[in-house]
Amino acid sequence: MAVAHRGHLGIRQRFTSYCSRHSLWYFAGLICAVLCFLVLLLPSPYVIETPGPTQDVLGEAGGKQVIAITGATTHKSRGKLLLLTVNAQGVPGSPALGIQTLIAWIDPQQQVMPSEAVFPVGQSSEEYEKTATKQMTGSQDSATTAALAFARKHRITGATSAKVEMHVDDIGGPSAGMMYALGVINKLTPQDETGGKTIAGTGTIDAKGEVGKIGGIQLKMLGAKRDGATYFLAPAGNCDEVVGHVPSGLRDVKVSTLDEAYRALVAIGQGKAESLPHCTAKQ
Repeated sequence: MAVAHRGHLGIRQRFTSYCSRHSLWYFAGLICAVLCFLVLLLPSPYVIETPGPTQDVLGEAGGKQVIAITGATTHKSRGKLLLLTVNAQGVPGSPALGIQTLIAWIDPQQQVMPSEAVFPVGQSSEEYEKTATKQMTGSQDSATTAALAFARKHRITGATSAKVEMHVDDIGGPSAGMMYALGVINKLTPQDETGGKTIAGTGTIDAKGEVGKIGGIQLKMLGAKRDGATYFLAPAGNCDEVVGHVPSGLRDVKVSTLDEAYRALVAIGQGKAESLPHCTAKQ
């Protein structure tokens, strides 16, 4: 018992001696450092976005055609039409740690934004996924309606009898609408509008063929460049975010409607893209 007592006394003396050699400011700094370290290991109230995978809407996903058309003759393409995505961490079901957020702040290929700007406070992972899936389904329906209306207007064979189904894996949200619509038209027409090129694009679409603004466009341009695209169809509503951020080797093309996007696609495939409009910043 005496030995144990002397051991405790020695520890107390060393601790007292240690404290006497350092100021209160030292201990305040030490406590602050420990708290900062703990904060870095806790979930942060931010969402981190990075360039996500791309998907050729003229190809397959999970062993199925991304765009499957029945009731009409379809045609193959030598090129690709890439829809673009972003990966998000910090959304429901996928928390982002403080240290990951700190790294993302200084990485030009990542974007950080408050979580409430991305999803409602208190939303569950199931609700988040359900919303994203619903947006994707709505986007596909609008794309089909707009594409078939375009095909009928231009008297494309099979436009009145075609039935369209779309399939993708693990992709949600509404921003692929324009590329889905272009994919449907490309499959129905005998000519290969892509000209063998890899063309990326993004933008929502409504049933009337109006192309709408989307989020994460700078990251999507990085994904397009990474996966071999040389042209990028950008919604006119996003042009302020495009200007000054187009990766080297990628040519942006401003579009506002499905008609404009299709004309741009044809011009690119024919090697006549020089006159197509770039994005410009609003004055």
